This record gives sequence, structure tokens and C-alpha cells, in this order.
Amino acid sequence: MAHIVFDLDGTLINSAPDIQGVANGLLQEAGLEPITLDQTRSFIGNGAAVFVERMRKARDVPDDRQAEMHKAFVAWYDAAVTRTVIYPGVERALDDLASAGFALGICTNKPIRPCRAVLDHFGLTGRFATIWGGDSLPVHKPDPAPLHAAYEALGGDAPRIYVGDSEVDAETAQRAGVPFLLYTEGYRKTPVALIPHHAAFSDFAELPALVAGVLLGAE
Repeated sequence: MAHIVFDLDGTLINSAPDIQGVANGLLQEAGLEPITLDQTRSFIGNGAAVFVERMRKARDVPDDRQAEMHKAFVAWYDAAVTRTVIYPGVERALDDLASAGFALGICTNKPIRPCRAVLDHFGLTGRFATIWGGDSLPVHKPDPAPLHAAYEALGGDAPRIYVGDSEVDAETAQRAGVPFLLYTEGYRKTPVALIPHHAAFSDFAELPALVAGVLLGAE
């Protein structure tokens, strides 16, 4: 059976409202205007440090405050779970894939502590045999090393599939040399047609059949 690794934010969960809350708490402390939910979504994807950098630049905060604001952001991030929701159909799809014998993992740019915190909050941690965050290695996506590490941790020589929602995820899959399934309802910034993917889906009920199609095409 295949090894299926998932991105997290924008793929399995809609965490943008919580991330917005953390960002706006920092901005409020600095006496600055909040960012919108649309801005929050557009800033997500390349890890916490890049998110903070984009947030700062949107409010003209000088570069010399990056380290301070990043540290505060990460400190608040662990508890940012109360406004996050699981996308519809995710749990059923994970159950169906696990029942079919697939090994499941996570590879996200979210730092590992808040990654585990939100998975624990929703009782999802045990569904994944391996979990890799944006700070689990010295590099993060789109560098393929974390994704390779996730597959290696799942063990064995099995077909590999990556599931994500963004341009970063698509590039990671390309660089890792694995098929990419694109969830279209997440945080992508460009049209679906411009994002390299093997197949796209808007409903997690479609995912098991898409996985089967990838494996059939690989035979």
C-alpha cells in the first residue's frame, strides 16, 4: 500500500482564524492596525518566520523587530486552536484510507509544537504514523527533505503520494518526485490550472478514489 503524507494548514484544517488572532494580538500590543482574514490566508504557507515577516511588512514594522515578533508569535501559537476547524470529510477520508491499509503522515511548515497541539486538540495525532513540522529539520518546504524524511519514517518501499493545498506543497512534491493531489479549498494564491498537480479535489469524499487512480496509473 502507498504512503500518503498530508500538509496541515489549509489542507486538513482551516487554522487561519486562529493564526489571525495571534497576529492581531501582536499588532495590537504594538499599537498597529489588525490584518484581515484574507491577508492572513495569503501570508500562510512558508512557515512562521515568513508569516511574521509578511505581517510586519503589511504594517510597516521595521526589520529589526523580526526576531522579537517571531519569538512572541511562536510563544502564542501553541494555544491557537479554539477557532480552528477540520475541513468537512477529512476524518472520514482518513479513516477510509487507514482501513484500506495506507500509512499516513504529516509534513507541514507549521512549527512542530503548535502542529502537535492542534492535532492533539482534535484527537487526530494517533491517525498519523509520523509528523514533521517546519522546524523538525534545518530546512522546510519547498525543500523536499522534510517530505523525504516523512516517507522514510513510514518505512518500506511503497508508492508515495503528497496531499496539500498550495503552491509551496506543489513545488515540494515536484522536487521530491512524487504525485501531488491538490485540495482546492485551502490557501492557494493562484488558479488551480497554474499549480502543478496530478489531480485536484474540493471534497475529501473524493480523496480515496483519487488515491486509487494514482496507484492504478503507476502500475
